[in-house]
Amino acid sequence: MALTAIPFGLAIGLAVGMLGGGGSVLAVPVLVYVLGQGVHEATTTSLVVVTAGALAGGLGHARGGRVCWRHAGAFTAAALPGVVAGTALGDAVSGGALIAAFAVVMLLAAAATWRRASNGGTGFELRTRPSCPPLRLARDLAAGLLVGVLTGFFGVGGGFLVVPALLIFLALSIRLAVGTSLAIITITSVMGLTAHLAAGRGIDVGVTATMTAGCIAGALAGAALACRVPQRILSRGFAGLLTAVATYLLVSAVALGGPPG
Repeated sequence: MALTAIPFGLAIGLAVGMLGGGGSVLAVPVLVYVLGQGVHEATTTSLVVVTAGALAGGLGHARGGRVCWRHAGAFTAAALPGVVAGTALGDAVSGGALIAAFAVVMLLAAAATWRRASNGGTGFELRTRPSCPPLRLARDLAAGLLVGVLTGFFGVGGGFLVVPALLIFLALSIRLAVGTSLAIITITSVMGLTAHLAAGRGIDVGVTATMTAGCIAGALAGAALACRVPQRILSRGFAGLLTAVATYLLVSAVALGGPPG
């Protein structure tokens, strides 16, 4: 079972490195429906995997000057209380309800990502080091709080919401949004993982280790490819993937009795 996690980890890492998010929205369904973990165990495992992948991919973007550190700092400062609150809420909700809510959030993120791509705002600039826009503290803090709640509640790093938020509300370019998202995901995922472990949640060490190794390798490759693939194509493909996974999760939660465990 542990070896089965490697190719999934590679695919998750590619999404993280190239798009600045998407790791947990892929990891949680794989862990639950393919590898047979319970929902709460899967959300904790996903935080380990995504933290490692985001750190590996983020280092490449940081070296290229594609991280807005002030925005990342404001996000993460506001995320901490949200992580604590989200984890407590997640423990009070059944697995089926958690998956259904997760799917609805994914659909909203997919719609925002597709709309941004259709408006022509997802092409990479030619400049090597694009400049960061001014800090909008109120918006950054509000977005960080929301991401923190989702990180604790769903066991996600939040990148599938962070990137659209950075693009649409804070006016970052796609290059900066991807790099900044990975910096934010690394920190918020560590916060979420700490809260989950403090709440007594465990992990399967074998599955976690092999999926994490694959994710790191995929994230490094994804970060290297991120500047070479048209981002409109990637954004639309990512939105389509989110929609497909969310639809399956909704059908499972509503019509098929919910996830195992």
